[in-house]
Amino acid sequence: MSFQKPVRPSDEDESFYVHCRAAYLAAFKSSLTNISSKQQLCRVLQQAGRNPSCATLNKYWTPTTSKLNFDDFCVILKCEKKTEETELLRAFRKMDVSGYGYISHCELEKALTTKGEKMTAEEVNAIFSILDINKDGKLDYSEFCRLFVSTVEQCESAILERLEANAKLKRQNFGSQSYSPPKSSVSSAAAAASQTAATLIQLPETPCPDSDSTLKKDSRSSSRPSSARSRRSSLSNPILMTPSSAKAIKIQEPSSLQEWYHSCVKGCFFLEDDGSISCLQYQLHIPQTTNVYLTIQPLSLSHRPDKTSSWMTVDTALFVISAGETKEDSALVCFTESKDKEKYIWKGELNAGTYYLLPFTTGCRLRKKSKKNISSTPVALVDKTDTGELDLTRELREVLSDIFEVIDIDGNGLLSLEEYNFFELRTSGEKCDKDAWSVCRENFDMRKNQLTRQGFIELNLMEATEKDGDPADLWVTLEAMGYNRMLELEEACPFQVDVHCEGTHPSIQPLSMNSGPKRLNQALQKSITARAGAKALRGQDNIFIYTYRGEHRISTLIANKTNQKVTVHVNNEQSRNCCISRGLSMFAVEVPPRTKMVCQHVLAIDEKQDWIYSCVETLLPCT
Repeated sequence: MSFQKPVRPSDEDESFYVHCRAAYLAAFKSSLTNISSKQQLCRVLQQAGRNPSCATLNKYWTPTTSKLNFDDFCVILKCEKKTEETELLRAFRKMDVSGYGYISHCELEKALTTKGEKMTAEEVNAIFSILDINKDGKLDYSEFCRLFVSTVEQCESAILERLEANAKLKRQNFGSQSYSPPKSSVSSAAAAASQTAATLIQLPETPCPDSDSTLKKDSRSSSRPSSARSRRSSLSNPILMTPSSAKAIKIQEPSSLQEWYHSCVKGCFFLEDDGSISCLQYQLHIPQTTNVYLTIQPLSLSHRPDKTSSWMTVDTALFVISAGETKEDSALVCFTESKDKEKYIWKGELNAGTYYLLPFTTGCRLRKKSKKNISSTPVALVDKTDTGELDLTRELREVLSDIFEVIDIDGNGLLSLEEYNFFELRTSGEKCDKDAWSVCRENFDMRKNQLTRQGFIELNLMEATEKDGDPADLWVTLEAMGYNRMLELEEACPFQVDVHCEGTHPSIQPLSMNSGPKRLNQALQKSITARAGAKALRGQDNIFIYTYRGEHRISTLIANKTNQKVTVHVNNEQSRNCCISRGLSMFAVEVPPRTKMVCQHVLAIDEKQDWIYSCVETLLPCT
């Protein structure tokens, strides 16, 4: 799917429209179906998380109204905002003049039968029997409000997931669907809560409690602990991820792929000392508009077929952005979301032009390892032959051959000066100039002015010989390439990118190692905000949480629209079978003013099992 369109709505508009579609299709088979009664209007508004009162319904369904269409529904949703928890709490507190934190059956009955849109005593009894969870004749309205908002969010999440899982519904071909809405997307408790909320927010103003009643509040404990009142939290709805759901929407390889033009490049994710991940980026040129099949996957390098490469489980992704004249002109076009074994895939049409290919990994499975379990005795790198000459050990030669495989970016079996310099910049921080390259040509095996695999090993042997067998410099090189002292590749993940084009030949060129961490971050942020709705942090109007749910990955982003720095505490302790990019189940994130920041990425620990993402974000007080 491409994000690049001639006229593109804003993130907020697109998210709003997706929510409208999801709610409408939870009530009707197609968006071409009209709303034909006030009851249907009430139902579909409830599916969208609204709580329409009779007055609200009468405003949009007048005596002359015979039908409303999907566009009418979208207009109504823009006018009718969701009932906020703070608004509902305020209505309850007007009834709770003593400030005890709960209201009795009598208090609720008096409010609902005498004020606002009056209910009957039977209706109140029915509602109270559902909402009085503890059956103690008291309604803990703080808990009620929390459950009410949570239930509405869960219903919305369910219908969005249903829409996301149904490829036909996503394509907007609404007139020919065989979609059957659920028997009830809103539970009886939610329906009761909705009716209560709609009535409560219509209640007339009640005088504030006087000082005497305020004193009574202090004499009795609140129904919620003080810690819960001191912070504002936003509970992300628990998201259940199953292996079967990912398999259901797998992208199929084109049947004629062997006839398409093909280009590929290799690269490597490197784990830096500060925990960040770096890698090469690439420029892709497509001569004419064409269908494209794009993949990225970890690259297997093991010389032993019975040994599985540890980095093959590292997740990979590829973001494609348009190559504008300035960074501001660049726009996210697409990114790989579907997965087939270790391969991550995107298939679609790309216009003729130049693009940036930005490889990405979450860091969930590529993190600093503990040094405790590593042997204190490193593997030998240099030994002596029978004639007493220095030579590289078999283990080191195999590793150097693997490194050659990684830095041979175009995969032609030879190292150009440009490819070799990517390796030099990584390991020594210096480039090899043309004069030094000429010296290499005179001393090491080359072909077509490019270094062969044997020549690359000979070069490293010469460096070891010049140091009289001291392996210190060799270890600097190996550790920079991600190897530990047991010659295990643990802080790097080599990968391969393949681009297949139908009817035209794509060309790919590597870019500088430092060419675009900011560009990648912007693309990543865009991919999250374009696919996830913004949810305000509870009690905050200008701090938002975006939660992106892909086939195999969940990513969250915090948007701080205030003019001051905020600190958000993130708690994932209720998640199950989850691998978190931060390496911790609880942590704090500082978000500068007017800034968006990617918060975390989450993968399954065991992809064959279900996993549950459950996160609580809490705004910490300023210090």
